[in-house]
Order: sequence, then structure tokens, then C-alpha cells
Amino acid sequence: MADLNRQVLLTSRPSGIAQAENFAIRHAPVEQPAPGQILVRNHYLSIEPAMRGWIADAGNYAAPVAIGSVMRSLAVGEVVASAHPDYAVGEHVSGWFGWQDYACVAADQVVQRTTAPEMRASLGILGINGMTAYLALTLIGQPRAGETIAVSTAAGAVGSAVGQIARILGCRTIGIAGGPVKARRCVDEYGYDCAIDYRAGNISAAIAEHAPKGIDIYFDNVAGAISDSVLPHLAQRGRVIVCGTASIDRWEPWPTGPRVERHLLVKRARMEGFVIFDHADRYAEATAQLRTWIAQGRLTWREDILDGIESCPDALAGLYRGENDGKRLIRLI
Repeated sequence: MADLNRQVLLTSRPSGIAQAENFAIRHAPVEQPAPGQILVRNHYLSIEPAMRGWIADAGNYAAPVAIGSVMRSLAVGEVVASAHPDYAVGEHVSGWFGWQDYACVAADQVVQRTTAPEMRASLGILGINGMTAYLALTLIGQPRAGETIAVSTAAGAVGSAVGQIARILGCRTIGIAGGPVKARRCVDEYGYDCAIDYRAGNISAAIAEHAPKGIDIYFDNVAGAISDSVLPHLAQRGRVIVCGTASIDRWEPWPTGPRVERHLLVKRARMEGFVIFDHADRYAEATAQLRTWIAQGRLTWREDILDGIESCPDALAGLYRGENDGKRLIRLI
């Protein structure tokens, strides 16, 4: 075991999307577990679009990461020391371990046990990305066979899973992605019936062409102008799942735009936000179903892996620049 623990700290509060200069790497002693704790050697760190909200001053569903503290992050690794009766040295676990080599944590910071072959998947398709896709779609979207669903960021870690799950459940799927490569990938790799490149032209016209009877479910990961173009095309009794607001780079001052109320009223539609952390009691159910579909060859995914803790400070900004090609991870070992 190393004597020092490399940690990525949040050193300043960003205005908008965090940049590399908002972080710093320090070396600290490796803590040893107190009674009830375990020491995890992280193998992979996760990069989430939601991190932007975790470090913002504006109110969010979680308290902001404190200046000078280790950046909040899901990670996966191996238990290398244990003072907890339920965890043994050599086990693999994922949880809230932060951007660092070693995490000395209480058991309630563990999200799930995993295996060495599934470590990366536990941060993606078998982690909060896949669980979000499955639970948000089924609990809020309540898809029925034959319905049409549109998904923004359709080639992303969540969106690509949503499209595949919707197809499994018998829906017709329309992906919305940025650029011809990602739009093509939606169809060729993730099985969308069609895809719209939002950079290529009129999104509203494309939606009208591909969904002349309207959109039954809109899985919204972006908000902003893309969603403004989709909402007028909701079908009667349509459902809107608000999962992310990736296109809005800051919430101060509060952005303005078209009103949604008339669409919801006239179409008798429903719009509801989804945060995966409200549904911890459903994690086991979700991962069991996802594992079944993976074993059947019905789910596929991509990973975008950067090497070394030095990659952390710019990794989130790079995600918002669209540089990633799949679920973004940092590999430490």
C-alpha cells in the first residue's frame, strides 16, 4: 500500500461548467479504517454530467461540494483494509469514494458490491446510468408497446440505455444527438428506429416527420432549445421525464424561454423530474433486470476511459465539450 493518497480537491466555485483551474491535486496520508469503516483502493473514478450541479452555488438536490474538499464522485475499487464485519479484504465495491486513490469510508457510502469483471460496468450500465434509464423510463414514462419515445443525448451513457430499453419494451424510438457520427451510432449500435442530429437543422420539422402522431414519452436530458422544439409535438397523455438539464450552463441569472404549461394542459400531458438517489430501494431490482438483458445480448454500451488521476481536473469540462465517446471513466490502476 502506498504511503500517500493523491486527492483531487475543488479549490474554487466555478461560474458555469467547472474547468481544470477549479481543481488541484494534493498528496495526503492514507487513512486507516476506524471501527465500522473500510479502506478502498479505487480502480476507476466516474465522471457524471450531474457533477456540475454538485459543485454549483445554486440550490440542488444535494449540498454543494465544499471548497477545499475532495471532489464528490462515484468510484469502484477493492477493499484493502476493513474494520467492518460485513466487508472483507479483497472484495470489490462501488460507492461514494471521491476523486482519490484511497477512500476510508463508512458502510453507508457503499452503493453496491461488484466483481472484478464488472467494476467498470458498476459505474455505468450497472450503475446510476443504467439504473436511471430503467427506473425513470418505467416509473415515470410507463411505456406501452407501440408508443413513440424521443430521447435527448441519445448516444450518451443514460440516453443510449433508454433507447435500448424502450425498444425491448416494444416502443418506437427516436434519438436526438449532436453530430452525424453520434446520430448514426444511435441507429447502428443502440437500435434506435431513427435519429436526429440537432446540429443539422430544424429539430421541430424532423420530429414532425418522424413522429406524425406525436411523442408519447420524451426522456429529457438537456432542457433548453432542444426540449423547446420537442414539447409542442407531445401526443395526448404524453409523459415528459426530466432527467437532466445539460444544455443550460448556469442558473444565475435564471434562463427564460417558451412556456410549457399550454402544451401540458392541451395534451393532458405530465412532466416529472427524476433523481436516481430517491430510489435506492429499487437498485437491486434494476441491476437484476439489466444483467438479464445484458446476458441476453440485448444491451450494449461504450466507455471512454482516461488514464491517471491527472486527467480528473479537465474531465468534466471535456464531457460538456462533447469529447467523450461513451461513459467517461478515469482509470487509476
